[in-house]
Amino acid sequence: MRAYKAKMVSPIRLPDRDEREANLERAGYNVFNLDSEAVFVDLLTDSGTGTMSENQWAAMLTGDEAYAGSQSFDRLQQAVADVMGFERIIPAHQGRGAENVLYGALVGEGDYVPNNTHFDTTRAHIANSGGEPVDCPREGALDDDRPFAGDLDVEAVRDLVDEVGAENVPAVLLTITNNSLAGQPVSVENVRAAREVADELDAVFVIDACRFAENAYFVREREPEFADDSVAEVAREQLSYADAVVMSGKKDGLVNVGGFVGIRDDPELDDLYATARERGILYEGFTTYGGMAGRDLEAMAVGLREAVEERYVADRVDQVRRLGDLLADRGVPVQRPTGGHAVYVDAAAFLPDVPADRFPGQALVCELYREGAVRGVELGSFAFPETDRPELVRLSLPRRTYGADHLEHVAETFERVADRRDAGEIAGLEIVDEPEMAELRHFSAELRPVREREATTAD
Repeated sequence: MRAYKAKMVSPIRLPDRDEREANLERAGYNVFNLDSEAVFVDLLTDSGTGTMSENQWAAMLTGDEAYAGSQSFDRLQQAVADVMGFERIIPAHQGRGAENVLYGALVGEGDYVPNNTHFDTTRAHIANSGGEPVDCPREGALDDDRPFAGDLDVEAVRDLVDEVGAENVPAVLLTITNNSLAGQPVSVENVRAAREVADELDAVFVIDACRFAENAYFVREREPEFADDSVAEVAREQLSYADAVVMSGKKDGLVNVGGFVGIRDDPELDDLYATARERGILYEGFTTYGGMAGRDLEAMAVGLREAVEERYVADRVDQVRRLGDLLADRGVPVQRPTGGHAVYVDAAAFLPDVPADRFPGQALVCELYREGAVRGVELGSFAFPETDRPELVRLSLPRRTYGADHLEHVAETFERVADRRDAGEIAGLEIVDEPEMAELRHFSAELRPVREREATTAD
């Protein structure tokens, strides 16, 4: 039973097939280039795409738009302290702005930065600062139904240190939930182990906390130590081991824009806070607004508190599970158990006749749009070149937005794609234009169906 009723609606339409075909071709077979009005069910991302509550909208009317000393900033700072346990924050316009602020202060030329699995912008910011992002997931994490497949392999971190030297590892990162690895959660036991290895290296321990509430829900559900705790209590516990957090408020802040860096109030972290604060002023704006309007600060202050409410997070996770079940019932190979924000489809298994060099994940993304104007995102070899990532397609559910009929439409769209697959009509794609920065190519690269090239060659 849904925990919400609608008080505002936005009309959507399903373009006809000819229009969808033309849209795909015009977009260069990259769904980032599609107009939102051409999309019927948009599962590209859960970042900033959700529906805000009446309390958030009401709070926006109280926004203090002062350049310095904003009361709205004070309310956000208090919410972060209460919900996440960090008293010092540096606001930013969104998560990648926060990444720029923190990783630019932490990472330098020749550094190595381990993480359970780096996401695209995290990889790019570390590389842009001269560092080398190193993925350290648990071996075979997605091979079975592990309760915490998102965990960091701390022994892999130690092996990295043996190879490059502790002096070249300034930070240990942990992303909760592990977005790049099928949105799988991380246990508190693993958070503690990551804290321990960071102490061994005298490194800063950073948690990417964008989906901290969803991770806390899974911990309470699957880690016996926390079975009797509230989501809010688990959220504080799992973050209490970090020196710093990077937060996109567009996920578990339940807002459409905004983020922040949180740094523990510890004298040993004063220099890091001072440097990051200066970078925040340089790149994002003065410390009490950081690229956001006062009304945005107010909405996030309310959203953070709502994110750890039991009814909200249970409804959120349950909707993702329902979509996973609908797809699995139709034979779609989805990662089980499902994560907290998205269903991940094994595109290589779904399209076994499309080889890796023809980007089966991106091919599936395009077919979903062609057949039902459903927009997902590829998180495999197209998005992460030169990495050993599984060929996944992510279907991210915007928070408090879609209903059961939308989920049914997605499942029916997969059925139609399967029919085209079985008829041998899906041949894969090739890149015809891409940006210089490989870590970000999936945002703007253009592709074409391989059969177009083959036909041209034959002529």
